[in-house]
Amino acid sequence: MMQSDIRLQHVRTPVLDIAYEAFGPADGDPIVLLHGFPYDPRGFDQMTPPLVAEGYRVIVPYLRGYGPTRFLSPETLRSGQQAALAKDLLDLLDALAIPSAALMGFDWGGRAACIVAALWPERARCLVSGAGYNIQNIARLSGVLPAEYEHRLWYQTYFNTERGRTGLTENRAEFCQYLWGLWSPSWRFDAETYARSAASFDNPDFVETVIHSYRHRCGAAPGDPGLEDIERRLAAQPPITVPTVSLCGLDDGVHPPPAIDRDAARFTGAYDRRLLAGVGHNIPQEAPAATVAALLELLRA
Repeated sequence: MMQSDIRLQHVRTPVLDIAYEAFGPADGDPIVLLHGFPYDPRGFDQMTPPLVAEGYRVIVPYLRGYGPTRFLSPETLRSGQQAALAKDLLDLLDALAIPSAALMGFDWGGRAACIVAALWPERARCLVSGAGYNIQNIARLSGVLPAEYEHRLWYQTYFNTERGRTGLTENRAEFCQYLWGLWSPSWRFDAETYARSAASFDNPDFVETVIHSYRHRCGAAPGDPGLEDIERRLAAQPPITVPTVSLCGLDDGVHPPPAIDRDAARFTGAYDRRLLAGVGHNIPQEAPAATVAALLELLRA
């Protein structure tokens, strides 16, 4: 997709001015694609044309702290907690008068999509989730994890220090590029591909939102008081009832999929897990055809 083909739009929610890219007919069935950290909507560029060709309306927002999305008030906590991401998605659907949409997300975006599908299933027609059930179990994350997990989550420990905040502030482009390579060791992206996404990390709220996200999930930072009701509901690890396909990269450097699908019990509707050989963490950009196929299969069903 050429940069000139991108149609950037904005919509206001109670908290944000959300920038989003819109493709396809305005009356097409909506699909919302949600990126993670440290990525941005450029990760969906290869997915959008085939979905539009099928007549779908495709909406790709910049999450809070990324690209042109901005907070409306300087007083608002720059929260990156999971409830905030989900509420942003819900507010986006409301602002665009979309009663229900197909959702696809990974990493932070996968968390938002999973939460909306779990707590507000009437708003999710179907779900394609990168790496399964992404709703955080904060009580578990606040404790000691097995050594392998602690090793893989080293960057989260780093972000829980002031050295980590300073490092991300001063070296965000270099640091996030390192994470791309570490988390997707089989993916051979070039400097230009990375630079197109890295521009979104220059958002003035990027660092604070990222730092809060990784501190809140392990109990080291308080959440937004206005989101506590959602967090309480998420603590129960609610099931996801909408039709779902989970796409898991076998080369994922953060969360490599276990041989036994431990997430299966969390999905009580139609559910399928697909393991993608040679694919790492950035599923839509590394495996766009498989991601499109999963969405179309669910939508046609």
